[in-house]
Parts: sequence; C-alpha cells; structure tokens
Amino acid sequence: MRVFTLVFSLAVFVNSIVSRSIIKKPDDEENYIFKENAVETLDPAHLKIESRKLHVPPLLELKSIFEKALSKNFADVTVEIVECPDLTEAPFALAASGLGGNPTLAEIGGEEYQWPSLQKDKLYDIKTLARHLGHGDKSFVTGAGAGPWPYLNTNIEMMMNVVLDTPMSSATTRIASVNPSDGSCVFQILPGNETRFAFTASLFLSKSKPGKVIKVSVKKRIGDDNFISTMQKALSKEYSNDLVGLGGTFLVKKGKVQQSAMKQFFEKPANTPEEKNSHIQLYEMSAPLVAVGTFVSAETDLHLRVAHWHSYSSIEGGHYIEDTTPDIVEYLGYFTPARIFYRVDQPPKGEKIGIH
Repeated sequence: MRVFTLVFSLAVFVNSIVSRSIIKKPDDEENYIFKENAVETLDPAHLKIESRKLHVPPLLELKSIFEKALSKNFADVTVEIVECPDLTEAPFALAASGLGGNPTLAEIGGEEYQWPSLQKDKLYDIKTLARHLGHGDKSFVTGAGAGPWPYLNTNIEMMMNVVLDTPMSSATTRIASVNPSDGSCVFQILPGNETRFAFTASLFLSKSKPGKVIKVSVKKRIGDDNFISTMQKALSKEYSNDLVGLGGTFLVKKGKVQQSAMKQFFEKPANTPEEKNSHIQLYEMSAPLVAVGTFVSAETDLHLRVAHWHSYSSIEGGHYIEDTTPDIVEYLGYFTPARIFYRVDQPPKGEKIGIH
C-alpha cells in the first residue's frame, strides 16, 4: 500500500476526528430519479479497456506467504484454506454469498481525475461497464471508489456491494460524504437503480459461486504496516515478475480505525500537499466495520493502485487507512485470487497521493 502522505500535526489530527454521523435512508427506489440528469455516464464502448491474465498462485502457496508476513506484524495469526462462508449472513451481510465464478479485478479511472482538479465528466456505470469485463446481470461486484457525485452533488466515498440485475440491482452499496456544516460523516445506502460511480474505483467481480478461499484471522498489531499492506508487500516481494491480484472482504472485529473522506467540491486546483490535505476529512471509526476492495502485487505500467479498501459500519464509512488501537485490534478476512485484470480509462501518469 502506498505510504499515507498526509502531514497533519497531532493537534490537527485530533481536531479532525469526528465521531457523530448522520444516517440517511435511500430514496424510494421506484420513484427515484437521478439528480443532475444532464450528466451522462461514459459509454464503455468508447473507453480504452486493456485486459491482462493474472498469475494465479495455488492457495497453499498464498497461505504460506501471508502467514509468514502477517506473523511479523501481528501477535496472533491464523491463515487457513476454507470453503467460503455465506457472506450474506452476519457479520458481513454482503449482497451475495460467495467469491467464486470468473473472479475478476478491474481498475477504473484514477486519482489523476481528482487532483489537482476534479474531472466531473469521469462518471461511469458498473451495470453497463460490467458487460465489457466478462460479467453482467447476476454478477456480484464489490470494491472501493468514488461514488456518483451527481447523486448528492458532492464528493462521495463508495463501498460498492451490489448484485447486478435488470431492471434493478440490489440496494446494498453504501456511500459516505462529509457534512459541510460540522464535518460529520453522512452515511447512506444507494437505491438499486443507482449503479454509477466517479473518478476512480478498484473493483472485484465474480458470479458469487461457492469455492475455496483464504481465511485470515489476526489480532494485536505489533508492526507498522496495516492489515492489507502487510499482505500486499508480501505479494510484491514474492512475485516481482508476475502480476497477482486478490479481492474479497475483511471485518474489523475489534478496535478502531482511521478513515478518510473527501470534502465538498473545490473550486481552485489543489496542487500542493497542504492544499490536498485541506480537502480531506479524517475520522476514527469503531468496529465492527466491513471492508471491500482489492490489492495487487505491483503497480506495473497500468498505473494500478496496489491496495484500495473502504470500510463501513451501520452508521459510517470511508477510506480505510490503518487501525488506531493496535493492542486490541482484530481482523477477519476472506480473500481469493482473480484470474484476469481489466484496466479501464487509464489516466496519464501523474502524482498519486494514495488517499481516496
């Protein structure tokens, strides 16, 4: 995972922690009309889409790699190969039960469409895009990204968690935004006919079939790297000549984590680290938190985000950074390697800050 480069002082960080959240129910799905109807999503047929086959290591090999790396960063580590549990059940309560069936990773857009200025034309729809990624109706899509800004006319953090369907997909994707009046987290669930997202997203797609997955349980962080970055760095070290990628979900079972969200639209370009930092709201959020996202072994020439995860509870959500209670933190995750990677609408290479 890229190093988190915010340079807040401790006093500023403490000031930015906001505990109160606002929950909004989704609009009535049958009567829901897109806000900012004039904003059209990009036609996937006109986007550059590049596909690559991924190296798929045996699960036993990944188990050994993760176990070794995590044991250096956590006091209590268990890594197993198990049948994927029913992820629609508590504590995960995802939109579909499994992670198997054409496991696919997709990286859409990039942070360059957010910085130094927002490119609002970068608006996508996973329902139409999935057909160009070997998927479609009944596919299960999870991941981290920027939500559909026209929905609230502001920046949005998205925790995609949806089963695509016609005429309406599942109403299970969560979004979070920043209340401009007090900085609190505005949290809600998108209606089933809102499947758009903006700027950037790291997604995992599957047919939600049963199958073997890697189960990871850890407690008490003793090192500097967070849960995901520990495994990502292990992949990078082990597969320097291959591209390996995984998707899945994890639960913060106990403790608190630092998360972030982008504030309202900014009129002037944000070029310096200080200007960028001023548009980010930090939070400390409490377990239980369900996370969705992806991680890969290397950035490659596709300019990939090596790790990108968002997590949410029943009242708040945002971009996962790290746990803030290492002595008591507990994680439980289920992961599976993908077989193919799609790079969609890759931006020109520019500076990345690894926040969203």
